[in-house]
Amino acid sequence: MKKPLYLLTLLLTFIVNAQTSNYKITYLRSSNGKLIENQDPILVYTNSMETLITNQKIQDKKATLPYEITEINRKKSIHCITLGTLQGDKKIATIDSISLAKQSFEFSDEKRTILGYTCKKAKTSINSNTIELWYTNDLIVKGSPTTLGQNLGLVLEINRNGNFIISATKIEKIKAMPLQEANKSYVDLLTYRDLLWKSRFTTIPIFKEEIINFSDSSKSNDSLFRFANGTIVLRKIKFPEIAVGSPIFVDLQEQSNGDAYDRTGSVFIIPIQKAKTFLDGLQKGVKSLPIYTNGNGKEYQGVVTTNDYDPLIELMRFFTPFGIKQYNTIEIKDKKWHEVVPYRQDISDMQSILNNQEVWIGVTIGNYDKGGHKVSMNVTVHPEEGNNKKPTTILSLFNTNNVMEMAGQEYGTMFNHEKGLEVTFTLDKDIKKAQLRYITTGHGGWENGDEFVPKKNTITLNGNVIFGMAPWRQDCGSYRLFNPASGNFPNGLSSSDYSRANWCPGTVTNPYYIDLGDLNAGKHTIQITIPQGASEGSSFSAWNVSGVLIGEN
Repeated sequence: MKKPLYLLTLLLTFIVNAQTSNYKITYLRSSNGKLIENQDPILVYTNSMETLITNQKIQDKKATLPYEITEINRKKSIHCITLGTLQGDKKIATIDSISLAKQSFEFSDEKRTILGYTCKKAKTSINSNTIELWYTNDLIVKGSPTTLGQNLGLVLEINRNGNFIISATKIEKIKAMPLQEANKSYVDLLTYRDLLWKSRFTTIPIFKEEIINFSDSSKSNDSLFRFANGTIVLRKIKFPEIAVGSPIFVDLQEQSNGDAYDRTGSVFIIPIQKAKTFLDGLQKGVKSLPIYTNGNGKEYQGVVTTNDYDPLIELMRFFTPFGIKQYNTIEIKDKKWHEVVPYRQDISDMQSILNNQEVWIGVTIGNYDKGGHKVSMNVTVHPEEGNNKKPTTILSLFNTNNVMEMAGQEYGTMFNHEKGLEVTFTLDKDIKKAQLRYITTGHGGWENGDEFVPKKNTITLNGNVIFGMAPWRQDCGSYRLFNPASGNFPNGLSSSDYSRANWCPGTVTNPYYIDLGDLNAGKHTIQITIPQGASEGSSFSAWNVSGVLIGEN
C-alpha cells in the first residue's frame, strides 16, 4: 500500500517542479553614484517557493572561508556560514522565523522600469537609515539580494540613504535551483550571529584571566612568564601573515583582584633584533640594562635606544580604575558599578613588526598588592583589501615607563633637569613621511604633583621644535561607574572625577602622531623637555613617555 502513495508523491513533486519557473538574478553595488570596483556580484536564485542568496565567488568555488549563504522560503530564512576547520568545512546554520514577519513598509504609487519590468516602490527605516526598495510583480516569483523585502515581489533595487545602491543587472531563466548546503549544524540565532561576526576576523588569544600582582609566590611556567614579583606577565606569540593596511586591535579587560587603587598599565613588545634586549633586564636584573644619565645624578635603566639596545615598544598605555569588581560591594545611591573595564586600542601602525613574526608580548600593572589585578587580552586582525597603505619601518626610540618598578627600575624623573630626555639614533636608509608615535602621562598623586598640574611637553628634532603642548584629560568624571573604591571629598567630587595629566582611572591614553617629514639616512637627535614639579617630602613627580618612529620604506 505504501508504494503507490510514494509514487504519487514523486509524480506530484515532478509536476510541481516542471511547472515552476526558476530565475537567477545578478546584483552589483554602487556607492555615491559610482560602481564599486572589483566587487563580488550578489547572486539570487528564486522560484515561487524559495530563494537562495549567495555570490559569484561561492558559485565558482573560489570563495575564501568563511562564507555565508541564505536560504529563504516565504515564512522563514535559514542562514548558513561555512567555517574552515582542520577537519574540513564546518557548516553552522540557524533558522530565523521572526525577521521576515517583522518587516513593515510604506507603499507609494511611484513606478519605474528596471530591466524591462515595471517596479513599485516600498520604503522602510532601519536603525535611522531610510531604505527604498523597488520591486516587480511581473514575474511569479519573489526574492531580494538581502532578507529585506523578500515577500514584496522580486526586488530589483535597494537604495540606502540615497548613497548606497544594490541594483539588479541581469535576470536569467534557469532550469533548476542550485543544490542547498547539506550537513548543517544548527544553533540559536544569537549564537549564529556571534559566530558569523567572529568569523570575519582573526582572534589571537594572548592572556586569559591572568593575575598581575605583587607576590614572591608568583611563578612562571612553560608558556607564561612572570617577572618583577608578578607585576609583569609575558608570553611569546606567533602572529599570522597580515596584509598591509589590515586593521589590528588589542583588547584587554581588567578587574581588581584585591588592589583598590588606580595603577599604570602597559601592553608592550620586546624588540630582540639587537645584542641586548629588555629580556636581559627581566632575567638578570635592571643593572644589566643600558644606563641613561642627563646630569641630575640619577641612572635610568633601559629607557633609550643605543647601538646595541632598543627599549620596549608600547602598544597601549592604560590605567586601572579604583577597585572595579572587587569593591563593588561599596554602595552609593543611584550608582550601579560596572563589573569589568574594557580597553581597546588600534595598533594597525605596528603591522610590520607583527606580520608573520614571533614576538615577546607582555602586560604590566604597577602595584604592591598581593591580590593585584586580573586581566584577559586578545589581538584581533581584520582583513581589508583595496587600501593604499605601504609597508613601514618601525624604530623604538625611548620608553621611560618603569615597567620593572617592582624590581628596582628608576622612575621617569629625568625631566627635573633642563636636558630632560635626549635620544640620538641612526637611520640606515631614508624614511618618507616619518611620524613619532608619542605617548605621555604625568604622575605625582598629591595636590601639587604633576598628575594634577598641566605641564607643557616640548619635543625638538635636530634642534627644531616639532611639538609643544600640555597633555591633559578633562573627561575623567565620565568613568565614575568603573571606580567603586574612589574616595569622595567634602566638595562633592570623587578622586576619579579630577582631571589629570593625559589619563583617567579606567581609560586608555591615546598616542600623539607627530609629523617629522622625510628623514635622511644618518644620525638624528630627539629631545623631550617637561617642567617637572619639585618633590615635597617623600612625594615626587615623574613622566612616563614612550616614542616610536614610524615611516614609509
